Amino acid sequence: MNENKTNINWYPGHMAKTKRQIEQDLKLIDIVIEILDARIPISSQNPDMQAIIKNKKKIIVLNKSDLADENETKKWIQLFKKNGICSIDVDSNSGKGIPNVIKLVEKLMQDEKILNKQKGRIGKPTRVLVLGIPNVGKSSFINRIAKKNTMTVGNKPGVTKQKQWIRLSNNIELLDTPGVLWPKFESEKISLNLAYTGTIKDEILPKVEVAYRLLQYLLNNYKNNIIERYKLNLNEIEDILQRNNEENNNIYDIMCIIGKKRGCIVSGGNVDDEKISNIILDDFRTGRIGKITIEKVE
Repeated sequence: MNENKTNINWYPGHMAKTKRQIEQDLKLIDIVIEILDARIPISSQNPDMQAIIKNKKKIIVLNKSDLADENETKKWIQLFKKNGICSIDVDSNSGKGIPNVIKLVEKLMQDEKILNKQKGRIGKPTRVLVLGIPNVGKSSFINRIAKKNTMTVGNKPGVTKQKQWIRLSNNIELLDTPGVLWPKFESEKISLNLAYTGTIKDEILPKVEVAYRLLQYLLNNYKNNIIERYKLNLNEIEDILQRNNEENNNIYDIMCIIGKKRGCIVSGGNVDDEKISNIILDDFRTGRIGKITIEKVE
């Protein structure tokens, strides 16, 4: 497999425009809710946005917590708390954690509401900006929190295009914006993490290499999940991993075993690399391999 460093330039025009719009909209905003993928809390955080948000009140929502390792999610929440940042884990598909986000917004605005009341500003809505890079489940989060389908939801990055205000029943107004990536991913690790979760479109990076690197991580950190999902022989896998070959070859051999078990065979009995790569990536993204966290607090 190719071990070269990966530098990706991917910055569609609408993202640059959105970034400028967010800077303007922040003047109207009381609280920022930043949606992160609970499996990759660092890689799914846009560094450009941190500079723009500055001192605004902020809540970090660790979305897709149903797909993440629960113990690791708890550690992330503790770390954010230690750094003075409110955070909460959410599963937007089931609605788990959504009511607690509303409570957190109200708690953060408590002092300001008392001050507004003293000044005679009764009924002033709390305005919340919802931020998130593509494919972190931002639209699903807003649909769930608004208790109705107010937006277009898709499983492809960049479905949401227009700025939208959504009024909630408890005098909270949400402003949604399209997902914004940053101009260049300097780190190969971040590029791969975003590729694993489908934030970077599959056409941008070689899919076989992405699946191979994901399998490598999973065998090192969640081996039992892989054994169970693909009905592998633990002793055989251990033997392959301990062979005195380059790690590349060992991991690829295991990828081929999985491919044969899944019937990804082409003429000559060889494994269809593209097909088995699709299966591994899809199994990870949908949680069929289990609850996996790629970025751990350690």
